[in-house]
Order: sequence, then structure tokens, then C-alpha cells
Amino acid sequence: MYRGIVKGLYRWPVKSMRGERVESARLDERGMAGDRAYALFDARPEREGNRLTVRQMPAMLTWEAAYPATCDGSPEPAGPPVLYSGTAAWAWDDPDLPAALSESYGIPLTLRALVGQQDRGPTVHVTFEASRRALEAEMGAEVAIERFRPNVHLDLDAPAFAEASFGPGTTISAGEVTLAVTGENAGPCVRCAVPSWEPAGRERWPELQRRLISAHGNTFGLIMRAVTPGVTRAGDAVTLLERVRRAEASRA
Repeated sequence: MYRGIVKGLYRWPVKSMRGERVESARLDERGMAGDRAYALFDARPEREGNRLTVRQMPAMLTWEAAYPATCDGSPEPAGPPVLYSGTAAWAWDDPDLPAALSESYGIPLTLRALVGQQDRGPTVHVTFEASRRALEAEMGAEVAIERFRPNVHLDLDAPAFAEASFGPGTTISAGEVTLAVTGENAGPCVRCAVPSWEPAGRERWPELQRRLISAHGNTFGLIMRAVTPGVTRAGDAVTLLERVRRAEASRA
């Protein structure tokens, strides 16, 4: 058993754009409410209908998306997000937004509201401060957790990279919520190249991905599902009950 706190909560309204740090969030069968609930799609004839991501369009990170603040501080988004580029802001339903995005990215595109754009299904991505600090020490430079686009970032008394051994049945209690490693694609998060991009998309750091591959099996963080839905808040106490992955246990 490990204990600690919720160090940060992060929501990414538009898939592959920069997102927002929030003080509370609802976690349920959708993952995090409002997370990756909107997306951009390629409108070029030869690629029409393909969803755009950082992997094809790193410039997506130059835009930021955030939901309007709610009067009562509700963890459920009250409506569509607002998109920001520099000092300019566009509501999601602004008729000029598609043209502004197309000009920024250099391709025609369309906008869609689609619940659940997570690559691994309606899941919650959890990261751990001990692992971030250890990776930072290995790299000899700052490693911002936003590179990994988590939903829930925890500061626990677990050792660095312990999540690599967390198998089915591992649970996390945080506020009203219970998360579990259960279902398809759950478990240690295998990384793509996205963390090698600086969070605002200005430059790439390929050595970071090479380090994850060579030293950590290209994993960082944990993919989980909300088995007890509810609200969690920054600063909430956290308890993690570990179940070791079967492959790890068989080698012990």
C-alpha cells in the first residue's frame, strides 16, 4: 500500500492541443469529464476524415483549449471550450475558428465534438511525481509533467517507476473516486513520441524518448478506469493498493 496526495489534475478538451490544469474533476465511465471531448479532422481529399494529432501535426501544441469557468466551480464542463492562440481567443462555435485553424496549420480541416477521444478508450491517465523527478535526474534537465498529458498526477511514497509493475487489480482511491487497472489497454502506459515535444510544441527533445525506451521499457504512467465514479480534487488524500503484474511475480 502506498499513500500520498493528488498533486495535480489536468484536462485536455481538444485532442492533441494544450489543455488546462483544474482544481477538481469528475471521473466516471467517460474517463475525466470533458477530456478529449473535441477533435480536429483532416479535410484534405486524400486524408479526409482522419483525426489530427500531434503525431501528424506537432503545430497543434501551439494552440490551447480550456472550458469556461463555471459559476459554482462544478467539475463538469458547462459547455464547449474556448481555443487560444497567443492573445487571440475563439469560442468553439465561432464560425471564423475553422479558417483560423486551417491558416495556422496549413491544411483544411473540420471540427467535431466527440465524447471520448482517448487513444486507449474511456480511461484515466495517472502519472507519479517520484517517476517524474527520477526521470528529470536521469536527463539532467527539467521534465515537465505536461509532456505526458496526464489526467491525474500523484505524489505518493511509492518508489520511482513503480507503476511499471502495477498489474490488473491495482486500485487507487482519491476523493470519491476509485480507479483500477482493469479492462482493455489498462496498465503501464506505453509512450509514443509525443512526450519528446516541449509542451508548447516549440522544439523536440528526442533524447527523452530514447531514455524511456532504453531504461524504462518505453513506459511512464498508468492507464486506469474509474470503477467508482465521483469527484476528486487537488490535494485529496490518495491510497494505492498494488497488485504486481503476473510476469513480474513469476520472476520473483
